[in-house]
Amino acid sequence: MKILVAIAFILIFVSLGSALVYLMKDKGKSNRTVKALAFRVGFSISLFILILVANHYGLIQPTGIR
Repeated sequence: MKILVAIAFILIFVSLGSALVYLMKDKGKSNRTVKALAFRVGFSISLFILILVANHYGLIQPTGIR
């Protein structure tokens, strides 16, 4: 489960980085920045749902404040 969460975080950061690169190169003339940011939102929502499902099925346990 830790590997899936780590992969999701990496995909989120890569998508965010590519959006920054597209923003700097294209200077707002194409939709590549919007698409990259849309993928980032999709990855973030997928990660949130994955964590909720994993918690529901007991694959991860909340630890609380220590």
